[in-house]
Amino acid sequence: MTDTMDMTGTMPISLAIRLDEGAICLSDVSKVFGREGSVGAYRAVNHLNLDVAPGQMLALLGKTGCGKSTIFNMVAGLTEPTSGVVRVGGRDPFADFNSFRGRMAIVFQGDRLLPWRTAIQNVELGLEMLDNPPADRKDRAQKWLIQLGLGGHENDYPHALSGGMRQRVSIARAFATDAQILLCDEPFSALDESTAGKLRAEFVRLVKENGKTAVFITHSISEALEIGDRIVVLKRPAVIAYDVSFDKTTSQEERALIRERIGAVLAA
Repeated sequence: MTDTMDMTGTMPISLAIRLDEGAICLSDVSKVFGREGSVGAYRAVNHLNLDVAPGQMLALLGKTGCGKSTIFNMVAGLTEPTSGVVRVGGRDPFADFNSFRGRMAIVFQGDRLLPWRTAIQNVELGLEMLDNPPADRKDRAQKWLIQLGLGGHENDYPHALSGGMRQRVSIARAFATDAQILLCDEPFSALDESTAGKLRAEFVRLVKENGKTAVFITHSISEALEIGDRIVVLKRPAVIAYDVSFDKTTSQEERALIRERIGAVLAA
């Protein structure tokens, strides 16, 4: 276990992530909404430095309004930083947005399934957008539905599926594209804890087994400890207040200490 404290602060166009650089790198990144210094301007991210290694499962943890979603959107290429540099696999996700087709997939808080499409058709959607051949789309969608325990439900429409099953379809859709990086925006927060716990465990297993890099936004300490092999706690405006890494060998006593430290940072 290592930690540091600073209280001041979809897609077979495959461009391989170089292992000699971070999968995701934010260097001295700030994001200000509105013209800085003007009335109503809001600084969401403040001189943030963050590197995510290939294969890492990073949980971004913090209270509502701490800048988690802004960081998420910059990494996804949906908005650009006011200053500093954002790189994903060495490229600018905002300026080179089209080159990231097939490199990143997003799992949202809601399942965002199309109600007029069956489960397998929803999983195929990203592959259709990538112009994969129909037979390949169907085979890959079927494989991931089975992986996520939905064999036999391929032809069910979303209204016939439970909330947990719909989110499994959403996760299958993300994995089917074979994206190297998964961005997850509180994907289990709308589910009951029993269902969410099972899905979290499956998600972590699939990420690790398939060598993906994942960034997982959450406001739950328990969820961060279940999901991450690294937790970064953010304080407003999006500065790193606590950064800790751990693995399966980390003892329950050490995990309890991590939980206490995170609680203290969030309460400060």
